[in-house]
Amino acid sequence: NSPPELNLTVMTNSLRAFAAVAALSQCLLTVQAFSSISSSHGGKLELNLENRVGTTLSQPLRRQSRIFLSGDSQDDDNETTNDSVDSAIDINSDDRLRRIRLPRATGIEWGTDLSFSFVYVRDLEPSGAAALSGEVEVGDQICELRPVIEDGDDDGEVVSLIGAPFDEVMNAFASLGRTVKDVDLVFFRGTKDELKAACKGGSLSDQDEKIMVTVIQNKGSKEEEVRYIEAKAGCNVRQLLTDNGINVYQSVTRWTNCKGKQLCGTCIVNIVDGAGNTNRKSLDEGSTLRENPESYRLSCVSFAYGDITVETFPPIKAAQWTR
Repeated sequence: NSPPELNLTVMTNSLRAFAAVAALSQCLLTVQAFSSISSSHGGKLELNLENRVGTTLSQPLRRQSRIFLSGDSQDDDNETTNDSVDSAIDINSDDRLRRIRLPRATGIEWGTDLSFSFVYVRDLEPSGAAALSGEVEVGDQICELRPVIEDGDDDGEVVSLIGAPFDEVMNAFASLGRTVKDVDLVFFRGTKDELKAACKGGSLSDQDEKIMVTVIQNKGSKEEEVRYIEAKAGCNVRQLLTDNGINVYQSVTRWTNCKGKQLCGTCIVNIVDGAGNTNRKSLDEGSTLRENPESYRLSCVSFAYGDITVETFPPIKAAQWTR
């Protein structure tokens, strides 16, 4: 027979192992909860892609624009009430829209472009609910989320997700109640630009979204100059500046740089305003600029999705080898 001390130790270790397994299971359930979405029946959705309250500077904030996912004109919407804003998308307004009910563990891998908004279906788990339904395809844009409430007269609150930042979409999934088993989703079958065109009731083929880039050169000196450049949303900051004859390199790096191949780390600019309208700073970029202010960016890996103000030749810490 084993001594009592040994039995107690074995029992304690078993309890710890059981607790660890339970915690891991809870984590997996939480991860599964991120693959959910929802929606409701008819009505018209008014979509507001303006700066979203509560987003951080690391998230891209869109220029203020009001668009509608409906066949009606905007003139008819001046009398729109708050109730209509909260109503579900009318999928009959466009045959590319589809509403699908799925288990909250949808089996969908979500993706987005460098704007970190307009979330779409990046991939499907072969044995997941979405793939088995045959109704969801890779590339579909997520438009709306609504939880299915089993023991209530009505389903849960409609959550509009068109143009929402990636984090906001994931938070909408994660915040589903514990009792929610199924979700209604509204998808748009088409590209991001096609979805934006559908919201505006037109085509974007002949008009790209424009932004304004303000460039401050030689700040604080007698040669200080401010230029205003209109550009296409999503433009690369370095490419835009160099195409307009603006130098982003200091000292001899003007001749020794990597020409935008993301190798030298010398095209440093300061995004003094509108940092939230750019893509997120990667770990590699953050490491390269770690001794400089958070607003400093490598222009070769920076993309503008809204109005920004850029300062060239910003002061750089003495320890920064790219000075």
